Amino acid sequence: MPLVRIDALKADRERLDALGRAVHDALVETIGFPPDDRFQILTGHDGIGGTLVYDDYLGVRRDDGIVFIAITMRSGRPAERKRALYRRIAELAEEYAGTAPRNVFITVTENESVDWSFGHGIAQYAP
Repeated sequence: MPLVRIDALKADRERLDALGRAVHDALVETIGFPPDDRFQILTGHDGIGGTLVYDDYLGVRRDDGIVFIAITMRSGRPAERKRALYRRIAELAEEYAGTAPRNVFITVTENESVDWSFGHGIAQYAP
């Protein structure tokens, strides 16, 4: 765990993979997830059959390089680590995929241990 969903406009397989690696590496570095704990849904949108909609909210000038990153993980991480995560994802997305940091939109949704099953119909984290 975590579960990561990345949606990127006009992204080919190579860019999606680079973005996935950027998020995963940032999660390992800043939050401390194990390196083999990678569960990701990577989706490219062509702007015709599927698209992403965005504006310049909070004065951030976004363009067609926009990437939406949704991370679901168990609750309990302090705000400082989350801020470090956001910063590191933006840095690595630029380094690995050429994505401008202004185009990296991140949300984190937290839940509890009982909300996860990694297979076999078992809630492995639940007591």
